[in-house]
Amino acid sequence: MAVLIFIALIIIHEFGHFIAAKILGVRVNEFAVGFGPKLFSRKIGETVYKANLIPLGGYCAMEGEDSLSDDPRAFCNKAAWRRFIIVIMGATFNLILGFVLVAAVLAPEKRFATTVIAEFSENATSAQSGLKENDKILSVDGRRIYTTYDLSYAFTNVKDGTVDMTILRDGKSTKLRSVRFETEEENGISFIKVDFRVYGKDKTFWGFISETFKTGISYCAVIWRSLIDLISGKYGISAVSGPVGVTAAIGSVAKQSLRNILPIAALITINLGLFNLLPLPALDGGRLLFILIEMITRKKVPEKYESLVHTAGFIILIAFMLIITLKDIWSLIFK
Repeated sequence: MAVLIFIALIIIHEFGHFIAAKILGVRVNEFAVGFGPKLFSRKIGETVYKANLIPLGGYCAMEGEDSLSDDPRAFCNKAAWRRFIIVIMGATFNLILGFVLVAAVLAPEKRFATTVIAEFSENATSAQSGLKENDKILSVDGRRIYTTYDLSYAFTNVKDGTVDMTILRDGKSTKLRSVRFETEEENGISFIKVDFRVYGKDKTFWGFISETFKTGISYCAVIWRSLIDLISGKYGISAVSGPVGVTAAIGSVAKQSLRNILPIAALITINLGLFNLLPLPALDGGRLLFILIEMITRKKVPEKYESLVHTAGFIILIAFMLIITLKDIWSLIFK
């Protein structure tokens, strides 16, 4: 199940490139799931569809994508705006799927959680240090809070259990300094123990649409914040997972409940979409950057230079993925 979900998310990404290429008149030579030795293939029209042995990715190989071609339908010979759309559609499909999965998660719910405190647990530490019932939480340590998902992330890796909060009380924005919580630790990461409950609100059609949008945006925001926190050193390399770690996580969640898979699948596909938009060599974002430079300057970056940059980036990316994969395998064996 876990492997199938991971493969499905990759296929969605590559299908975005594929369908955009077909619509915009670019020749697609191969559409493959997985890497390594071929398991089977079939040619339909001008495109060869393949399934390969190692299910850790896939690709949509377009004519003239990585080299020059005389074919007028080659990727390299199309207008910059067409190439831009083709490249960005992979990430776009991942993001669309992510929001659809978020909607599927929220659909069975009869009420949605708010960020307004309804009541505290007995002897709640946070109540003793400033929080009150009916406070609406607006921010934690300067980070805006829109959903309980934002709140959960803001309460992660707070080692001393103390945060600064901005709340809405009696219609006025109020800053609370050093609000204290009890903490617990798991895998070297400290978590705040939430000692209060929040109000719920009744589900309506437009409320459902709004909640889906806000939760999806929260997923995106948390992913960007996670990346910033990783770069800044708030989290170490142990907090990063590759395909092996992700598959193991999905498998673990699947054992609890199939319904529990949807939130993690939504997070992974949104993560995949946003990560691919980073302006780094070998990623879609790196290709988009070169196309944007061309659209602004009206001149193509010489093929040999762009190819060199992407090749170097690909080597670095593969090396990084190997390190993360070995780390994941080590963790699974010795956890």
